[in-house]
Amino acid sequence: MNNPTVWLNGELIALADAKISVLDRGFLFGDGIYEVVPVYHGKPFRLAQHLDRLERSLAEIRIANPYTRAEWEALFARLSATCPADPHSVYVQVTRGVAPRQHTFPKDITPTVFGIATPLTLPSREKVEQGVGAVTHEDRRWLNCHIKSTSLLGNVLMAQYAADHEVQETIQFRDGLLTEASSSNVWVIKRGAMAAPQRDNRILEGIRYGALESFAQECGIAFEERAVSEAEVRDADELLITSATKEVLAVVTLDGKPVGDGKPGPVFRALYAAYQRAKEAL
Repeated sequence: MNNPTVWLNGELIALADAKISVLDRGFLFGDGIYEVVPVYHGKPFRLAQHLDRLERSLAEIRIANPYTRAEWEALFARLSATCPADPHSVYVQVTRGVAPRQHTFPKDITPTVFGIATPLTLPSREKVEQGVGAVTHEDRRWLNCHIKSTSLLGNVLMAQYAADHEVQETIQFRDGLLTEASSSNVWVIKRGAMAAPQRDNRILEGIRYGALESFAQECGIAFEERAVSEAEVRDADELLITSATKEVLAVVTLDGKPVGDGKPGPVFRALYAAYQRAKEAL
């Protein structure tokens, strides 16, 4: 995978040969959206939901969708076929395109479409079995977090904040309410019931949000989508984080203090097992 094959504007080429203009609006403004789809045993995980979100994000920022649903499905399959690793992930990015630098939308430009498939490194057995740490921070990002935008500086800063504290994630709060982590959705468990913030503009609805909701139903775990206070997070019996690359992990310390008994709990174990069953079912 030293020089993988990538997709750029309608053709598969070597990564070393892939070039874009310095006037691409993705480079200048972060004016674009992206998706990352995990692939297990050669099968994409919840591809339809990923494509639904891709289409919503394009519509939200008023980029004309460059492909039909069938063409997107075919593109993901072609990219997946370039990566022999199991599991792997397929990343696609669409920017508004190339135009002279100005803030308003240029007319009659063609979107730039880039894609690449790379090996997917899943959480270590140690992280799954022992859990991970997290810190907290005020959510200072913009208020269109439901768009899977390439403008990720706020997320980058929070990911680095976690790294600086030698933990896995930064869990964020806005006006005293839980939003999300730097690159994960967050789940709060108390007395065996699970809650997560509403799917609105303050969070990116991860594809695992719907997946965990269905896994909870499968496992008989009560789930509620609602406003979750910072106090509830700090008093949780269990905290979970989910993303395409993390799958589902238990947060066992928050700001250096144990969550519950400081170990992955029964709800985590049930949902993790359900996640693995869903992967194997592919």
